[in-house]
Amino acid sequence: MIRPLVIGGGVLAIAVISSSVGVVYAKHQSRKLFVELQDLRRERDMLDVEWGQLQLEQGALTTHGQVEQAARGRLDMVSPAPEDIVIVDP
Repeated sequence: MIRPLVIGGGVLAIAVISSSVGVVYAKHQSRKLFVELQDLRRERDMLDVEWGQLQLEQGALTTHGQVEQAARGRLDMVSPAPEDIVIVDP
């Protein structure tokens, strides 16, 4: 009679230990994934800041003066002389 109790107790002890190891592993994985999530959120925030800065830079580069300067410098464009302007009436 003592033998089945010892075997049952051993099986129960193995089940408890296995369950404990599983809980520890799951908690470790949870913490590891949380740290990764925090890193990804930090990276997202930095990319959002960079995106905002790039949008501001693009807005500054597309002002009228910048476009005119690029047209004159890179495309050799010039404003027409008054005598070269023709007004067409509809």
